[in-house]
Amino acid sequence: MLLKNIYYFYKNFKNMKKISILLTFLIAMFVTFSCANGDVKNKINKENLENATSRDNNIKKGAAIIAFDKVEFDFGTVNEGDIVETVFKVTNAGKTDLIITNAQASCGCTVPTWPKTPIKPGESGDIEVVFNTSGKPNRQSKTITLTTNTESGREVLTLKGSVTPKTN
Repeated sequence: MLLKNIYYFYKNFKNMKKISILLTFLIAMFVTFSCANGDVKNKINKENLENATSRDNNIKKGAAIIAFDKVEFDFGTVNEGDIVETVFKVTNAGKTDLIITNAQASCGCTVPTWPKTPIKPGESGDIEVVFNTSGKPNRQSKTITLTTNTESGREVLTLKGSVTPKTN
């Protein structure tokens, strides 16, 4: 009985193997011939091809390189309630457009304004920062994180100084 079961299993296994090979062959033929319908060159969107070529050329130029006149601004000692303002000058030292997509301050009391348009190679732009010292007595250090298309993807600027508390 056991030998008989083994024989049937072996016979059916050989048939299943043949069927699997046949199905694989039929699927491969179907895929091959279904893809051959139509001229592939006519299906290419010329605008997408031009966009991809332009993008690839920009990638070959390398990442944008950002240069600052300063990365830290020490505002010294000010009185609580004063508004501290400074400008960080950024220059594109790379070969492709510099794009600053965001400028995020470490605190709501610090508000950065940055160029929303790309900065061309060799050109400069200003990042204006305003720090409201109200409710911020003593030693202060605030950061502004820029999200850019530079190699690191982010750059950090710092504002620091001392705020003399109000006397009541």
